[in-house]
Amino acid sequence: MKRAIDLLGATGGIALLWPVAIVIALAVKLDTPGPALFVQKRVGRDGRIFHCMKFRSMHVDAPERATHHSTPADVTRVGRILRRTKLDELPQLLNVLLGDMSLVGPRPCLPSQTTLIEARRRLGVWRARPGITGLAQVNGIDMSEPERLAGIDAEYLAQANLILDLRLIFASLPGLSRLRPDLGMQR
Repeated sequence: MKRAIDLLGATGGIALLWPVAIVIALAVKLDTPGPALFVQKRVGRDGRIFHCMKFRSMHVDAPERATHHSTPADVTRVGRILRRTKLDELPQLLNVLLGDMSLVGPRPCLPSQTTLIEARRRLGVWRARPGITGLAQVNGIDMSEPERLAGIDAEYLAQANLILDLRLIFASLPGLSRLRPDLGMQR
């Protein structure tokens, strides 16, 4: 059922948002030299490596590292807007169609984030497809706290259902983060 909803959501999102994607791609290209898309190896379901797609929000010469280690100088002008609105992640709808990701699930990490990978493996989180959004993201928990993040990911998987996924998607929409419902996360 989850995969069917992912396919419907990704297909619908692409059908509705392709004009926005073209505008974003042009804005990225006009803002700084380099490609509009950024493709990076990430760890997916069962530890499998896949290529995660995003609109490029950083300068092409910025070091490749986790987002929480990026400096403000690494991020482009358009990139700041894309990150704030989460529109940089729009190309991940293609990752959902390809089966590498889900709309909702644990965020995919870099292969170099071994502490997070091991914590997720230990807690069984690796069995889930990574998501564009998830319980940790809407609650402001990033990859700088790998053990806590893995615990929240495991908490999501223990209670995952269609209603929770829809609530997390709603809470992730740009401009609605202040309106997010209480998602019952234990702190």
